[in-house]
Amino acid sequence: MTRTLSPLFRPLTLRSLELRNRIVMSPMTRSFSPGGVPGADVAEYYRRRAAGGTALIVTEGVAIDHPTAVDNPRVPHMHGDAALEGWRRVVDAVHAEGGRIVPQLWHVGPLWGAMTSDVDPALTPMRPSGLWGEPGVTSYPDSYLERALPVTAPMTEQDIADVVSAYERAARDAMDVGFDGIALHGGHGYLLDSFLWDSTNRRDDEWGGDLQRRTRFPSAVVSAIRAAIGDDAPIFFRFSQHKQQDYEAQIARTPDELRVILSALADAGVDVFDASIRRFDVPVFEGSDLSLAGWAKKLTGAASMAVGSVGISKTLRESRTGGSAPVRNNIPELERRLSEGEFDLIAIGRLHLADPTLATTLLDGDDLPEFDRTIHESTLT
Repeated sequence: MTRTLSPLFRPLTLRSLELRNRIVMSPMTRSFSPGGVPGADVAEYYRRRAAGGTALIVTEGVAIDHPTAVDNPRVPHMHGDAALEGWRRVVDAVHAEGGRIVPQLWHVGPLWGAMTSDVDPALTPMRPSGLWGEPGVTSYPDSYLERALPVTAPMTEQDIADVVSAYERAARDAMDVGFDGIALHGGHGYLLDSFLWDSTNRRDDEWGGDLQRRTRFPSAVVSAIRAAIGDDAPIFFRFSQHKQQDYEAQIARTPDELRVILSALADAGVDVFDASIRRFDVPVFEGSDLSLAGWAKKLTGAASMAVGSVGISKTLRESRTGGSAPVRNNIPELERRLSEGEFDLIAIGRLHLADPTLATTLLDGDDLPEFDRTIHESTLT
C-alpha cells in the first residue's frame, strides 16, 4: 500500500478536534512529575512525539483533586497552580508542532496502595462496596494482596458526590489550560471500572445491582464533564474487559451486555471508546472476528480506538517478565481493519517510547523499532 494512501494517514474530525492522521500516543504512566508537577522534561517528551508526526497524544494518567486519586507522588496532577502551569507548557509545546493532546483523568479507586505501601492509613480507598475484587491472574505480589484484600468501608453518597465534583473540576481546569478534549480512565479495575465490575460493585442502591445500574456512576462522571466543558470538545473513555486484579475478568460476557454499558456512556456524552486489550486484533466474542474496538463502534455508532501490541510480539504483561519484545509486523492487519472501518483510531504505547518519530517511521515504511523495557521505560526521552 502506498504509504500516503494508508488509512493510518487519513484525517479525522471529532467535534472540534481535527486530527492529521489516525495515530495516537497511548497513555502510559511514566512517574516523572515530582510533587505532581509536570516539568520541562515532560513537555519536551510529549513535544517530540508531536514533532514526529503523531496526531493525538493521550497523556499518562493524571490525578484528579481527591485524596485517594493516586498513591504515587510522581504522577502528575490536574490541580494546583504549579501543576496547571506545567500542563499549559506541555500543551503549548505539542500545539507548536501541530499535534493535539488530551489528558487522561484518573482515580485508582480500589487499587489505592498498589504503587507504594507508603500511604496514609487514615485514608480510605474509594471502593463501591469496600471490595478490592476477587484476585485471579494478576501480576501483583502477595505482599500487596495481603494489604489490599481486607474489606473497607463502601463509598458513601457524599464520597460519590465528591469524586464526581473532582472529575468535573479537573476537566474544566484541563480545558482552561488549552487541552483539546478529555480522556477518562475507565478500565483496568480503577474507580470508574470498579462500578461496572460485579466483583467490586455489590451495591443494592441506585449505584449498583443489575448491569444498567452499575453504569450510573461512570455515566454521572461523563455527564458532569460534558456539562462542564460544553459541546465542542470530545470525550474519550478507556474501558477494558481485563482488570489488574484479574486479567481474565470480564465486565461483559456477551455483545448485549457490552451494549448496555457502552450505550449508557455514549448517551452521557462519550465520543470515542478507547478499547483497551492486550492485542488489538484478538476476537472478543465467539462467532465473530471483531476486536473489542470493533464491537464498541458496532454497538454504539460512536468512534472507537484500538490499542494493544501494535508492532510488538509480546503483550505488555509478557514484556515486563521477559524484557525485550521482538518486532511483530502486524501493520498490514491494522491497516486492513482501519480501511474496513472496524475502528477509527489506533493508540500505540510502547513503540512511542522506543521511537518518538514513530508516525514518520510508519509513513516512510521504515523498519519498526524494537521495544526493550529495561531501556525505554527507565528514562524520559
